[in-house]
Amino acid sequence: MTTPLDSAPGVRTRRLWSIRPRSDRESGDAVASNFALHWFPARSFKRSLAWNYSFWLGTVSAALFLLLILSGLPLMFLHVPSVERAYLSVKDIEYVVTFGSWIRAVHRLSAHLMVAVVFLHLVRVFLTGAYKNAHGRAQRREWNWVIGVAMLVLTLFLSFTGYLLPWDQLAFWAVTVGTNIAASIPAIGPTVRELLIGGRNIDQPTLLRFYVLHIVFLPGLLGVLFAYHMWRVRKDGGLARADQLGLAAKKVEQPPSPTKTYSLLGIARGTGPTVRATTLQAPDELVNSVPDLVRRISIVVLGTIAALSMLAVFVRSPLEEPANPLVTPNPAKAPWYFLWLQEIVTDTTFHIGSFTVNGAFLGGVLLPGALLVLLTLWPWLDRSPANEAGRWFSRNRRLQNAVFLLFVLGVLLLTLIGTFCRGPYWHFYWPWESWPQVPSRI
Repeated sequence: MTTPLDSAPGVRTRRLWSIRPRSDRESGDAVASNFALHWFPARSFKRSLAWNYSFWLGTVSAALFLLLILSGLPLMFLHVPSVERAYLSVKDIEYVVTFGSWIRAVHRLSAHLMVAVVFLHLVRVFLTGAYKNAHGRAQRREWNWVIGVAMLVLTLFLSFTGYLLPWDQLAFWAVTVGTNIAASIPAIGPTVRELLIGGRNIDQPTLLRFYVLHIVFLPGLLGVLFAYHMWRVRKDGGLARADQLGLAAKKVEQPPSPTKTYSLLGIARGTGPTVRATTLQAPDELVNSVPDLVRRISIVVLGTIAALSMLAVFVRSPLEEPANPLVTPNPAKAPWYFLWLQEIVTDTTFHIGSFTVNGAFLGGVLLPGALLVLLTLWPWLDRSPANEAGRWFSRNRRLQNAVFLLFVLGVLLLTLIGTFCRGPYWHFYWPWESWPQVPSRI
């Protein structure tokens, strides 16, 4: 079967015509005929492709997810999800398998950076009000925001489940601290913890459960949501900044075609009925998605992979002593992205006479749960004008942006305190102060 494109002179012999089009026609045909490029519109707004607008954080997070899959495949075959052999298999990856330590470093760095980049991407979307519908024609940006929040939560749990797999002291006690916070929920807390770890203690069922969640369920669900997220971006007309440029475009009247019939069933001839058509034209603002958009996506993806590959050469993955439930590290800390919760738990635990306020429930469950619900519902609570969507630091959004930034700075500050300033018995020490030598708790 041949197409008009195949019959064009010189096209059939050019195998890379869809990547290097020579005309606007070839650029549009590339998007229509290529399965991978079909995600993109034929033409894109030039200013939506600016490096300093979205910082391409969504593309970076997608590249990190791809890198996690590529580096995780060999680790999946080499790791043994058994409490007797998990630590030894990771040790073999580090010291026996060729390039094993580098592959593990790439996987670990990609996981940590993906948490940070997805969080920054959500911050960027909030500050630009990109969850708002500008013109309302079949747009559902608020639901794409909900999908984005769900993807952030899945990213956190994807990293959390992988944290336990090395089965060393760092992993074992970080997961212990994290699951104990879930156990503080009144009435159902112990049941939730048992469901999460597969029993009352972190043991073989926990390791196997986390392994399956980490390599099958969570990546699959995250991949499905990512595909829908990208489809929704295309359906909503691209980035929210494109809405501003579209609204600012001029309407130009088009004359009716002399060869087109404008009546029902083709009975009339010519252009008898009066027909008026208008189109939005912004020729100076539009560029072909192929190659302009594809080229920038390729630069971001390949640059991310190259940067992580080089960074993994110098930053090794930690591997402490084998997990020992009888020896508690002092201090025992949650993974770094949950340290702000652990810090809130400490700050909200206090005594009023003989009554003790449960900080694990108040600061570890109730407060973050309320913040997550508020964050999810915010597109429906935001009353700023729709025409402010896609603008950095809009005047009509000053208050909510300021409150949101205070919340983000608070999370970052608590994370830094938990990382660098909490020592034995969770006492506060300045980073330049030395910790006293205390034995591990048994």
